Amino acid sequence: MDRAIYTALSGASASMNRQAVTANNLANSSTAGFRSQLAAFRSVPIQGETLQTRALVAESTPFHDNTMGPITHTGRSLDVALPQNGWLAVAMPDGSEGYTRNGTIEVDSEGALSVGGKPLMGDGAPLAVPPQSNVTIAADGTISALGAGDDPTAVVPVGRLKMVNADMADLLHGDDGLFRAAGGNALAQDYALRLSPEALEGSNVSPVKAMTEMIANSRGFEMNMKVIRSADENAQKANQLLSVG
Repeated sequence: MDRAIYTALSGASASMNRQAVTANNLANSSTAGFRSQLAAFRSVPIQGETLQTRALVAESTPFHDNTMGPITHTGRSLDVALPQNGWLAVAMPDGSEGYTRNGTIEVDSEGALSVGGKPLMGDGAPLAVPPQSNVTIAADGTISALGAGDDPTAVVPVGRLKMVNADMADLLHGDDGLFRAAGGNALAQDYALRLSPEALEGSNVSPVKAMTEMIANSRGFEMNMKVIRSADENAQKANQLLSVG
């Protein structure tokens, strides 16, 4: 079998993986705080006793696009938009912390706060507010609650969001969409961070750009498959010539 088939095969496989990354970005074009993944290709020469006449393709997703998404005022008291390197901390099932830029905070019937189904962390513990209370969040992350039927002046602080300051390059991206500290330890709270209440940061994915990338990936895959078919046809014709002798 011609070795060109293996070269083209590695290129086709890289195109498929890049297509998966692009499709995931497009699927999250409306997810609050989502940062698009960037796929990269590089050539890897084949090491051997002969000259490096061929190279395979290796793909990776080394980093994310750290550009801020658009900030939209929602008027919802539980929505928050974070600054450039700000993250909300959430509790993971194994006791560790995950970090997200999704500022869509939810509250259940018992008053527990969460983001994406994960408990939202405060100072050392998950946050909770009195059930059926009116909740507001200040720019420094302080959460205040007003009980149903209480006097408007009876607003009391019940906790503070744990916000951490970390560069995206220093975090590890998990399959669940959350980020984790590279060292495995929980990051310290940054009390100097300020968020934007009643607002959300949108995804930084451009649907038009993502669709264009998907078309380019598809054409790249087709090109590599054509090379594979051509190499296979050449091998068949060569076998026919040899069999004649």
